[in-house]
Amino acid sequence: MVVSTLMSLGTRAMTANYAALQATSNNISNANTVGYSRQSVDFESADGQFTGAGFFGRGVNVATVQRAHDVFLTNDAAATRSVAAADETLSGQLQQLEKIFKTGEAGLGYSAGKLFNAFVDVASKPQDASSRQVVLGAANDLAGQFRSAGAQLDALQAGVVLDVKTSIASVNGLTQRIAALNQKIAGAKGSGHEPNDLLDQRDTAINELSQYVQVTTVSADDGSTSVFIEGGQSLVLGTSTRKLAAVADPYDPLKVQVGIVDNGVARAFSSGYLTGGSLAGMMAFQNRDLVDARNLLGQMASAISGSLNRQQSLGLDLRQPAGTGAPILSVGPGRVAPATGNAAVDGIAVASTIDADGNRVPTVGFEVVDSSQLLASDYLLEADPSGAAGSYQLTRLSDGLKRSVGDGSVVDGFRVGVTDPAPAPGDSFLLQPVGTAAGHMARVLDDPKGIAAASPVTATLGVDNKGTATVGSLAAVSTALDPNLNATLTFDNDGNYSYSLVDANGQQAASGSGTWKSGQPIELNGWSLQLNGVPRGGDTISVNKTQFASGDNGNAKAMLALGNAAIVGQQRLEDGSLVQGNSVTDAYADVIANVGVRVQSAESSAAQSASLAEGAATAQANKAGVNLDEEAARLLQFQQSYQAAAKMLQVAQSVFDTLLQVTSR
Repeated sequence: MVVSTLMSLGTRAMTANYAALQATSNNISNANTVGYSRQSVDFESADGQFTGAGFFGRGVNVATVQRAHDVFLTNDAAATRSVAAADETLSGQLQQLEKIFKTGEAGLGYSAGKLFNAFVDVASKPQDASSRQVVLGAANDLAGQFRSAGAQLDALQAGVVLDVKTSIASVNGLTQRIAALNQKIAGAKGSGHEPNDLLDQRDTAINELSQYVQVTTVSADDGSTSVFIEGGQSLVLGTSTRKLAAVADPYDPLKVQVGIVDNGVARAFSSGYLTGGSLAGMMAFQNRDLVDARNLLGQMASAISGSLNRQQSLGLDLRQPAGTGAPILSVGPGRVAPATGNAAVDGIAVASTIDADGNRVPTVGFEVVDSSQLLASDYLLEADPSGAAGSYQLTRLSDGLKRSVGDGSVVDGFRVGVTDPAPAPGDSFLLQPVGTAAGHMARVLDDPKGIAAASPVTATLGVDNKGTATVGSLAAVSTALDPNLNATLTFDNDGNYSYSLVDANGQQAASGSGTWKSGQPIELNGWSLQLNGVPRGGDTISVNKTQFASGDNGNAKAMLALGNAAIVGQQRLEDGSLVQGNSVTDAYADVIANVGVRVQSAESSAAQSASLAEGAATAQANKAGVNLDEEAARLLQFQQSYQAAAKMLQVAQSVFDTLLQVTSR
């Protein structure tokens, strides 16, 4: 009896310490395994045996093998990693975007300045062909730089689409892996013990999933874990999964949205639904920063092209016979994108028609009427909630401003057009007045003689003038100018003047008076006259049709002045007042500052979230990680315990041998 008890105690002790040695050795082996949680053997005392002298212990049992795990720390590590991944992704994309907006001589602002400054030589020598060729060369270089910037934005967009699709494939693979692990864990749960290695693998998969999309988890009684996107959509329910999908943008086939597959149909998530993970960072960059950058560039391209072409159209060129200048630059007509879900009959959109080339085009459109008032924004046109016939709601997407418009309404520098067949209720259209401008900018004038350097009217000072007034500049400022109307201005000593406009037949067309102030132009009949010096009483100035365009530089000076004019981003308020815009140089500086602020903000957020994620990962590692020094100490501890148990068996053997010797006598 005594011998068997000792043998049992020794055997149990050896088995228990051997199990502890095995767990410790496994910890040491997996010290560098990602996601591995330190395991330890739980011992419990065996039930005592009753004797007349009391209860005697029967040794030790191995209760289970458990892992060092904390649910809060695990979830916190996954959540902070998700936020860090979103911030890191956005920061990296913005850094790529920043490279497009170069500074110094390589920047678009410098090239735009070169184009306007090239008119200095044309103004000095209106007939000089080489000076005119320099202007065309500068225009070609500027257009090329804008196109290059637009192409780089397209490349960034294509990269985002590829990354989104790759990330979605990774997410779907991870959710399937989690579901498979759920099945194995639920099956092993019936043994009454935790399948530690499977649990570690599932936690690792969920942590990897958090790198792409922020998730929450809910545990079930069978040991399985369901995974939900932070917004509430389920990805894993027990052993079943739902797949994410890359969904085409309803307005732009080059863009992508993230959605989920329900009953075989992919539905896109609403904007801002994804709050964490690299997918959220990529979608924020695509839908906000990339759109803003494209519109900021397009606004500049449209303003430069529109203002230069407008002034060009007001002058006279050197071609025979002299005519008004043809456009120098082109940015295309902008883009109207009907939603893919708009009403259709037999696959043909209701609000559309066939153009001259046989292409189906929407009957909703716009026409730029003042390029200097175009804003860096897209617009969404929808049915007016009031239900008024012929009325639509136009939302400026850059700030969410909503306005009621109809066919012919002028908003932010463009005129809305809606023709029959009219859109059906529920139809929507994305209007992009400037979004495509940079990528389509091109020089369209090739003939140097086509530069309209001459003003259609010429000013002549009276031969008997006594004052110091001279003509600083005279240029057309409106297409309403009638060069056949001859103007005569007569000044008094107080700067007041009277004027008369006489047609070619000698008939007076108009007359009136005004007050001249130094530094302010005199504007009549669609032209603007700037004086240097001071006129005296009795001085006269005549403004007549230009007879020899080859010797006049009035329009070249006007185009030169555009370099410092506020031609970008003027804004007409509801009360009719006009908010001053920026010059091209200042506008480009604002663009660089805008992008720079976003980059700095993203870098700061990425650094902060990375620090939080690192702290959470460290806290989890302190709880679940393997410390080799501690494991080495435990190895010695359990080795000594094992040797002591072996010694116990040796003693039991010795006692047994002694008993055999005694009983054999």
